[in-house]
Amino acid sequence: MTGDVRVLVVDDQALIRAGLRGVLESEPGIIVVDEASDGDAAMRRVRRGGVDVVLMDLRMPRVDGVEATRRLSADPGASRGVAVLVLTTFETDEHVLSAVAAGARGYLGKDSAPESLIDAVRVVARGETFLSARAMTTLASRTAVAPPEPPRSSLDVLTDREREVVLLVARGLTNEQIAARLVISPLTAKTHVNRAMTKLGARDRAALVVTVHTSGRFDVP
Repeated sequence: MTGDVRVLVVDDQALIRAGLRGVLESEPGIIVVDEASDGDAAMRRVRRGGVDVVLMDLRMPRVDGVEATRRLSADPGASRGVAVLVLTTFETDEHVLSAVAAGARGYLGKDSAPESLIDAVRVVARGETFLSARAMTTLASRTAVAPPEPPRSSLDVLTDREREVVLLVARGLTNEQIAARLVISPLTAKTHVNRAMTKLGARDRAALVVTVHTSGRFDVP
C-alpha cells in the first residue's frame, strides 16, 4: 500500500491505548486515527472509513475482540481493505485459533517488543499474515504428533507437493524457506501456496494454518 498506515487502537484500558498510540506514532508512516474501548465501538468506527489496520484486544466488555473480528469479516462493505491485528496477553491455542478463524490477519502478544508491533502492523497492512513465534508454537503443539490412522481431511484435495508446502506454511516457514527446503524456486513455492489456498477456500496464510491444525494432519518430518 502507499501512504501512511492508518491504525485504530481497540482496548478497554485507556493507559494501554495511550501507550500503544505512543509506540505507533513514533514510527514514520504510521498514524493512529482513533481509539475504541470495545468491539462494538470499533465496528462503528471502521464503518466510517479511513482505517487500514485494527489493533484489537481480545478481552473487552460488551463485544470482545473475537466477536468484533467475526462481525467485521462478515461485513465486506466495512472490512474491505481493513486488516485485524490481535494484540493480547492470551496466546493459548484456543485464543489463537478463534481469532484467526474469525478473520484476524495477525496475532501478537502484549509482551512483544515495540519493534515487533510496528513490523506486524506493516505486514498485515500489506495484506500479508503475521503470527508471533509463540502463537505458531502454540498451534504446532496442538497437533504436533499425527494420529496413527488420520482420518481423511480437507488436505486430501491437494496434490502431494501442495500438501508438503501447506504443512510447511503451518510450521511457520516463509516461501523462501520452503523453497530452500524442497529445492524449488520461491516463485514455485508461492504458486503452490496460492493454489492450495484456492482449493481449501483459505483467504490468506493465517486461514491456511487454521485449516491444517483443524484437519488433524500435521505430519511434516
